[in-house]
Amino acid sequence: MIAIPVPGHLESPPRQSFTNRIRRAYRSRKALSGTSQWMLDYGLPFLVVLAVTWGFASRVRDRKGVREGFAGVYRAFTLMDPPHHFWLWSASILGWLIVPAIIGGVAGHVITARIESAKQMSSSFLYRRRTLGERLRPPARIAPLSRYLSKSMPDQHFVDVFVRIAHRNYWRLAQDHWEIMVSDTMSTVDFAELDRHESLRRAEDQNRMTASLAAVFGLCAVCEAQQ
Repeated sequence: MIAIPVPGHLESPPRQSFTNRIRRAYRSRKALSGTSQWMLDYGLPFLVVLAVTWGFASRVRDRKGVREGFAGVYRAFTLMDPPHHFWLWSASILGWLIVPAIIGGVAGHVITARIESAKQMSSSFLYRRRTLGERLRPPARIAPLSRYLSKSMPDQHFVDVFVRIAHRNYWRLAQDHWEIMVSDTMSTVDFAELDRHESLRRAEDQNRMTASLAAVFGLCAVCEAQQ
């Protein structure tokens, strides 16, 4: 980027593709608690494997030529009946070994985390009461850089220097590095005690200030780290 001349004006942002939206939503998971992140990183892939195994196992025919169906797989999964086919053996192993390990691990993590945090509270949460709507509201996503163009002058200045100077109007690269900054910041210990909305908001505010100062000189922390 350093060898490319700095453009004289900020180009219009391109339209975000579906893939970029999914990537931004996936990186926003860092605002969630440790248990919620673990469920997204490992729980969902396990459910996919379980669903595929269950689907193939349900098509297996027994000795009478009848498909096992949901009931047959369930009986093999819960170790009520001995398996007699590869897919039924797979379902049986998942039910015998992996499921109890996951349930026990998650329960142990939740209990340990609650015990450790029983006497810990951030000073920013003193005297505050979270409403039911705040508890049930789904987590937000990392904001696209184009959203800051319609906000305050400091926000517009941040987008101008970060995209035009630091990334030479390469919007897609700037958006990628912006998401990495916010996501990695939310993974630090300082943000561990914040709820998912406060964690995302503070991470974005902090990175807008620090990235603006560096971008004025054509620098980007992610660019420097990836060189």
